Amino acid sequence: MPKVALYKQDGSNVGEVELNDDVFGIEPHEHVLHEAVVMQRASLRQGTHKVKNRSEVRGGGRKPWRQKGTGRARQGSIRSPQWVGGGVVFGPTPRSYSYKLPKKVRRLALKSALSSKVKEDNIIVLDSIQIDAPKTKEVVNMLKALNVNDKAVVVTAEKDEVVIRSANNLQTVKVLTVEEMNVLDLLAHDKLIITKDAAEKAGEVLA
Repeated sequence: MPKVALYKQDGSNVGEVELNDDVFGIEPHEHVLHEAVVMQRASLRQGTHKVKNRSEVRGGGRKPWRQKGTGRARQGSIRSPQWVGGGVVFGPTPRSYSYKLPKKVRRLALKSALSSKVKEDNIIVLDSIQIDAPKTKEVVNMLKALNVNDKAVVVTAEKDEVVIRSANNLQTVKVLTVEEMNVLDLLAHDKLIITKDAAEKAGEVLA
């Protein structure tokens, strides 16, 4: 089982903690990680793009000239696609880009992301996070104490509104619960700061 240092909020080391080997100690699967990131990014697309086809463009009700005898090509409408101001052929229409990967693949991707953080020594396990009132300064001081200067994702066992509101103003910090953990956020942030309870819960849920 992988062993990592256990820290307090003030940065002091209080020993070691064992993490679940099936969740934090597997060989990261790069292809599955890529698949999960592509799926999540696709789901984030709005898909609200729209163009008008020839039936939606204003005008063009009358036949521009008679069918035969003019020497010109036959035309039925001035809003046909070959005309300037005409409709667009096969243009984009509103659609959803989201799709789902199999449950086992999504779970493997999440375990691979967590294991990669342990492997690269980018995980910090905290005994607990205690913040009395929503203050950004509290999170800033915690990050300073832990020597975190990069983008960080903070994972708690249960939803903690005080911690969430304290980190809201920080562009480089995101707070998630174990249930909200996802591959994109784990890979997009350099450091993973996770409470001991959250690490145990993730080990139970994902194992």
